[in-house]
Amino acid sequence: MKKRWYDYLWIFSAVYLIIGFFNILFAWIGLLCFFIPLIISVAGGGKAYCNRYCGRGQLFSLLGGRFGLSRQKSPPKFLRRKWFRYAFLTFFFAMFFQMIWNTWLVFEGAQSLRQVVTLLWTFKLPWHWAYHGTSVSSWAVQFAFGFYGVMLTSTVLGIITMVTFKPRTWCVYCPMGTMTQLICKAKSGKIIKLRK
Repeated sequence: MKKRWYDYLWIFSAVYLIIGFFNILFAWIGLLCFFIPLIISVAGGGKAYCNRYCGRGQLFSLLGGRFGLSRQKSPPKFLRRKWFRYAFLTFFFAMFFQMIWNTWLVFEGAQSLRQVVTLLWTFKLPWHWAYHGTSVSSWAVQFAFGFYGVMLTSTVLGIITMVTFKPRTWCVYCPMGTMTQLICKAKSGKIIKLRK
């Protein structure tokens, strides 16, 4: 099968994690992975981002499929359940807004810049080598540390489920996938019908 340009977006995901390791300000680029799926869904593209353009999903397919790092086992059924996906989405947003709150505190001067990356919402890892004392505002740097932690955490979760189950198991409960699915349902009127 002929390769298309979007079949190589896994390179973007890999490079993003690498350059963020050395310069935290590149973490801002990750916002594209948040806004583009939503824009595509709202514009009528459905889940095209998840199915074609998600570099992270492609990376997991490459590592788990071609490189054989996956056990190729079916994921547990609860990962597909609505209650789990919506609960994980809610938890994910709670952690995201906590990151925004920390950024706001730095912006207001109520908190100093913390050069750490929080992995799995629990482990605070020193990450001082990735900040080079630029002229960028401290709040922007704080956001970068927080956002890189979010992206790194989701990647680690994806790798764990990739190794344990099928390569793209992360896609089953990915918060962005859940949100795009909700947008698709809203556009088709399914959510409105459920409320009546």
